[in-house]
Amino acid sequence: MTETIGTLPPPPKHRDGKSTREAVVQAATRLMHVRGYRNTSLDDVLRESGVGKGNFYYHFRSKEDLGYAILDKIIAMFLERTLEPCFSGTDTPPLTQIQCFLDRVLEAQRQRKCVGGCAMGNLASELSDVHEGFRARLASVFTAWRVRLTVALREAQERGEVVAACEPESIGHFLVAGLEGAILLSKVSKDITVMEQCVIELKRYLTLYEVRS
Repeated sequence: MTETIGTLPPPPKHRDGKSTREAVVQAATRLMHVRGYRNTSLDDVLRESGVGKGNFYYHFRSKEDLGYAILDKIIAMFLERTLEPCFSGTDTPPLTQIQCFLDRVLEAQRQRKCVGGCAMGNLASELSDVHEGFRARLASVFTAWRVRLTVALREAQERGEVVAACEPESIGHFLVAGLEGAILLSKVSKDITVMEQCVIELKRYLTLYEVRS
């Protein structure tokens, strides 16, 4: 017996191992950025990615394993797209590097239209008290972020561009906390001007430590 073309099921979507894994990570990243880790089920991820459960477990041992992969990707993208481009230029003055970083964080939120907030901040808020593995990984990236700012401020001091009273490590903590708070307020208000105003004030704060000629 023959079947008409109209009754044939659609051919399965072919993916190699790398693209299957990436499809799962991308789908789960989109969902978790808005819903959070605990409110995103494995079934949600499979449905969003179009990947079967058998293929999922070929690449990931568990939802936790997937969560670590997502976090590693988020961190890598943050370092590659936001942090490193501003601090890699050896000829750029340190304070200009910091201002560049502030502007890049602001622009990322503007492009997202204040939806989702900071993926790392969201996960830190949701999981730091209940999952030590995630807490430790998140702490390491916030530390790397603060250290980058601290090193830039110390270099500015050594170049005579920032006063001796400046405490680079404390200001590094303050800048990270200020940015995270600004992202959260923009997410809640759905108003990018909140973030814009906060970045302006953070830049103004840095000028208080500049050496006047």
